[in-house]
Amino acid sequence: MAATLPPSAAELDELLCFDLYAAQRAVTAAYRPVLGRLGLTYPQYLVLVLLWGREECTVREVAEALRLDHGTLTPLLRRMETAGLLTRTRGTDDERTVRLRLTDVGAELEEHRDDVQCQIADAMGLHDRDVAALQRLLRRVGDATRAAVEDTEV
Repeated sequence: MAATLPPSAAELDELLCFDLYAAQRAVTAAYRPVLGRLGLTYPQYLVLVLLWGREECTVREVAEALRLDHGTLTPLLRRMETAGLLTRTRGTDDERTVRLRLTDVGAELEEHRDDVQCQIADAMGLHDRDVAALQRLLRRVGDATRAAVEDTEV
């Protein structure tokens, strides 16, 4: 019986999914040292970005926006609460609803937002028009792929 060899780099280069995966890992890795200086992880930063634009929101709203399930999001939010970045409170009208609100510490981190984005933009080496075009294309790919997956789940 012949041994199965792992795929070569050339074979991986033919896969669009690999390019998306490799780019996502590279971008996330670029965020790591920048956010690390602020004591944040990339998922925590995403939650903060959402909350900076709102007085409060629900865990459900954050889960939908970040496309994360509650099982993944709950421990993340618990760690953020322990770090003093946000508060979680049960809804008064429905105890199943958990509301999130930034603390002063979490709100103050917004002053670093532009610097973080500038550092990442520099790391990516893209002009503003390239970023906008890439975002449009990625959103189109994401929307179409999610729709295709939903069609197969029905």
